[in-house]
Amino acid sequence: MSAQHYDIVIIGAGLSGIGTACHIARQFPNKSMAIIERREKVGGTWDLFRYPGIRSDSDMASFGFDFKPWYSEKVLAKGGDIREYVAETAREFGLYDKVQYGLKLDNADWSSNEQQWTLYTQHEASGESREFTCGFMVNCAGYYNYDQGYRPHFAGEENFKGQIIHPQQWPEELDYSGKKVVVIGSGATAITLVPAMAEKAAKVTMLQRSPSYIMAMPDTDKVSMAMNKVLPKKWVFSMTRGRNILIQRGLYLACQRWPDRARKLLISHMHKQAPNIDVRHFSPSYMPWDQRLCAAPDGDFFTSLRSGKADIATDHIERFDETGIVLKSGQHLEADIIVSATGLDVQLMGGLELKLDGEPVALPRKMTYKGILIQDIPNYGWIFGYTNAPWTLKSDIGGQYLCRLFAYMEKQGFSAATPVDHGDNITDSGMLDGFAPGYISRAKDRMPRQGKEAPWAVTMHYGKDKDTLVNQAVDDGILAFSSPAAAGRDNVQPIKATA
Repeated sequence: MSAQHYDIVIIGAGLSGIGTACHIARQFPNKSMAIIERREKVGGTWDLFRYPGIRSDSDMASFGFDFKPWYSEKVLAKGGDIREYVAETAREFGLYDKVQYGLKLDNADWSSNEQQWTLYTQHEASGESREFTCGFMVNCAGYYNYDQGYRPHFAGEENFKGQIIHPQQWPEELDYSGKKVVVIGSGATAITLVPAMAEKAAKVTMLQRSPSYIMAMPDTDKVSMAMNKVLPKKWVFSMTRGRNILIQRGLYLACQRWPDRARKLLISHMHKQAPNIDVRHFSPSYMPWDQRLCAAPDGDFFTSLRSGKADIATDHIERFDETGIVLKSGQHLEADIIVSATGLDVQLMGGLELKLDGEPVALPRKMTYKGILIQDIPNYGWIFGYTNAPWTLKSDIGGQYLCRLFAYMEKQGFSAATPVDHGDNITDSGMLDGFAPGYISRAKDRMPRQGKEAPWAVTMHYGKDKDTLVNQAVDDGILAFSSPAAAGRDNVQPIKATA
């Protein structure tokens, strides 16, 4: 079967993939575009995860697309609502017929002679191999392994007579009514699962090695609701979005500037929400925003603790036995169901292997350029969101930047753009070394490098990134451009895959 050719191929039909495709479809309706999706539906993360209570951990005014306002009285949206929002956006912008489902992308090879990518995929249901070629590839496949989460082996777990479940593979028909449940973990997934399961379970215990910072926040935006009665919805959305972005940024900066004071305030906040719980269960070993803060809409997590339907154990696991978990302190947690909310298995770019003229790319030896492109790799965009703000904010401005890049290349007659480090900017630091959750720490050796200065430094700063990506000149002397005239020459020099 001959390869299908497109001007642009986007990898992934989740929030980032659909959002980026919308920007491109609006500004370049005449460009041919395909979206390759391994699953059978759009939605990405929000189609994969189906555990009880799944929701966003960012407000929808800033988590939704800037070009498609999310009109809702709710602050944090449920997973199913986000999934439908993504699907609705794809339908509205005519992208459904551009998605090719069930395709696993194994590797992609850039040809310097032909100035294009060849993508090698497999249709998993039929086993059929399919090839695509394109001028530009944009990877929006996320940062974790969709096949499995991080699941450590626990001593004696084979002796446990109940069920052990990871949230990433949640059984659709699981009935936990009247059951004793232990949730291992203290991150956003555990904070979501505990109150959701406590509604039906006999008892839910959250077992944590170390506590997390949890903020109770209103589940409805009463200020915006009041403004909607007297102002146009679009105005209210714009003001609410701007307000929430500033609040998020201000909170992050305050925690970075005064970490000890922020730590005391957050611990006090948690203890006041559940005064019947020993404060040691609310005393994290790390500083605020070394990991993301967990959100509890209307304080639902704390409500479940106050009611006695849920509790917390802070300890290490000694072993599993037939009826539950034995802790190092000697305490025994009885369980019918154990949920291993132990995190994600990081897999960058959907596990795609990149090659340049047949030579594999050593990604950990490369830097990101403006957080969107990759050093020495032509015509390749990578959407990677924020660790301290809604993921979609970066997706939106990343999509805008790619459109600006396409427009510039089209106007100048260029066929390829490659970020090239003309100095010695690369460092030993990974792009996320300042962010410390377990799933990131386990994957530092797989991450691209951090540069010494812009545009190779990763800022995690929406305001600065927006100026860089949306306002500053595309041709900055660092991007190297080539024209179709250079393609096909016998003496053309391939781009080296390693620095």
